Amino acid sequence: MIAWNLGIDVGGTFTDVVLTDESGERHTTKTPTTLDQSDGVLAGIEKVAQEAGATCDAVLANCGVIVHGTTVATNALLEYRGAKVGLLTTEGFRDELEFRRSYKESTFDPRLKAPHQICPRSFRLGIPERLTKTGEVLIPLDEDAVRNAVLRFREAGTESIAVCYLFSFVDPSHERRTSEIIREMAPETFISLSCDVLPEVREYERVSTTVVNAYVGPLIQRYVSHLEIKLRDRGFKGELFIMQSNGGMSTAAESGRHAVGTLLSGPAGGVTAAGWLGGLSGYKDLMIVDMGGTSCDIAVIRDLAPQTTTQSWVARYRIALPMLDIHTVGAGGGSVAWIDDGGALRVGPESAGSIPGPACYGRGGTRPTTTDANLILGLLNADYFLGGEMKLDLEAARRAVKSHVADALGLHVEEAAQAISEIINNNMANASHLVTTRRGLDPSGLALVAAGGAGALHAGRQAELLGMSTIIVPAAAPVFCALGDTVAHLKVNDARTYLTSVQDLDLTELNRLFAEMEARARERLGGQNVTSSFETRRSLDLRYVGEVHEVTIPLRTRTRRVTALNIEATLRSFHDAHEQLYSHKDPSHPVELLTVRIEYFGLRKAPREKGAEFGDEDPSQAIKGKRAITFADGRHETAVYAGEALRAGHFIHGPAAVESWGTTIMICPGQEALIDAFGNCIIENGRSA
Repeated sequence: MIAWNLGIDVGGTFTDVVLTDESGERHTTKTPTTLDQSDGVLAGIEKVAQEAGATCDAVLANCGVIVHGTTVATNALLEYRGAKVGLLTTEGFRDELEFRRSYKESTFDPRLKAPHQICPRSFRLGIPERLTKTGEVLIPLDEDAVRNAVLRFREAGTESIAVCYLFSFVDPSHERRTSEIIREMAPETFISLSCDVLPEVREYERVSTTVVNAYVGPLIQRYVSHLEIKLRDRGFKGELFIMQSNGGMSTAAESGRHAVGTLLSGPAGGVTAAGWLGGLSGYKDLMIVDMGGTSCDIAVIRDLAPQTTTQSWVARYRIALPMLDIHTVGAGGGSVAWIDDGGALRVGPESAGSIPGPACYGRGGTRPTTTDANLILGLLNADYFLGGEMKLDLEAARRAVKSHVADALGLHVEEAAQAISEIINNNMANASHLVTTRRGLDPSGLALVAAGGAGALHAGRQAELLGMSTIIVPAAAPVFCALGDTVAHLKVNDARTYLTSVQDLDLTELNRLFAEMEARARERLGGQNVTSSFETRRSLDLRYVGEVHEVTIPLRTRTRRVTALNIEATLRSFHDAHEQLYSHKDPSHPVELLTVRIEYFGLRKAPREKGAEFGDEDPSQAIKGKRAITFADGRHETAVYAGEALRAGHFIHGPAAVESWGTTIMICPGQEALIDAFGNCIIENGRSA
């Protein structure tokens, strides 16, 4: 009997599914994303099972692991339709959530509205209690006040309560006792404690992250439970995991408790897949550009390690958990082109989605999108979208572009389509600078991984705009995030504030903290049977004395115990990292430690990947025809290749197009492409804009 594993990623337009077995055989598919995401998930499993020559029930009955990237939490926060939340905090501090450390996205815009209140002031109650920064009790917890607050929340119909007291990261006893009282009075209530969610210094970051966890937690719990019931009813006996924003997966139960960790669940799979692909293909420094139907996600991988951050903002709320450093821009195949009040052409961030979708989908959409422009320019084949599963309507695309863009700007339809294409390419190139040049990185030293259904259409032009010399289009590019779900490891992040100068660092206390955090992480990963092999990675948040922000530096040791030599090496790495980020370092300046961190991995066995022997370079037998395609430098009569007919070693000169199921690879004039042993298309770019 075949043992299957499933990776499932729900996007704004399509739900992607990857099915693998022990031999390395892989089957992939896409289905439209549904309002109830679980319906699209089951439809995707049905469809991929048919492609594997099996039934949905047979696949599920013999499936050991399902890893699911979901947008439930993301959509709930972006659309402000999460749970009704109450907040208990130290008396006098209930407005911390609105003060938001005086942060304002547009400093010079007096009309900028405050963020939508996911927890209105009337649902934020102060509780008499107070600890000092060392954990001493100044004011005991007023348990009667807690009971009165819980009673008030129950009467108001609150389904989730966040608790964030001052200095609970030093001593969580007041928060723990508050949780016990809530559980006694309202056992059905979702409880989010800051000492569990983010036990770190900085009050606003802690309360914001804790409240967001309370806001999305009930929805994630309900969705995961609902999906699991559906899967079990169809015979699934394995384990369900949810992708996390940190690039790892977590158990369904853990994802429900720490739901804020799923906010980047979907795009995290693509970054994870890019790191795995880089190791397979020999590229250690990468920038992944994952362009789907709704948005484009951009992230950097250095030395095969995805870059992370604790300074993320989602829907204008601060999320201070370690998350992959992914920048998302509203640039996808469904991005709508429109004319602003000043008469300028804009593309996105609004998307046509899957319903009604672009005008060329024939589902009722009338506004022009990136996909419509690509069809007009010849980048897409109207008869071979999704491998021929969908037929595109060229005339509908032309009508939409003409009526909404071309006529308004006095352009021919082809000129308007070219303008739309150039704007979307520049939007993505500009967004790439946020995770490269603004982080002290030169994008020209990175290989561009083009993922998503639309990524390979635009990657060649982006490489020209960014001066990047290598583009990698994965064989599984259309379902890359779902592929990442199949190769992800179990992962838990934990942190503790430990404020001290590095010179006065107590190594005994540091090692005690690391041991305590590792034990807690191991407990959080308990109850799963996927792996028994674990790995711990440790890091320190360091800063020069007098600075406000810190830099996270990996702490590398050969043993479990941290020594003085390890600290010296970490300190040298800090000075170098500070120079890269801020163009300044001063080894003579005192350095202080703020936070200690761990990443705890449950390692899964890497899937088997079949490599092919290189054959003849001549790809002419794969040519399926020619068509006129408009590139940035003009219109070219272009050879079109059948992707399924290309083999390892085939070498293609641009301009050329490679049509595969789920994506079309555009090789621009002046570029060359090689099909590698794993079916990936490696494009070398010799030109820059």
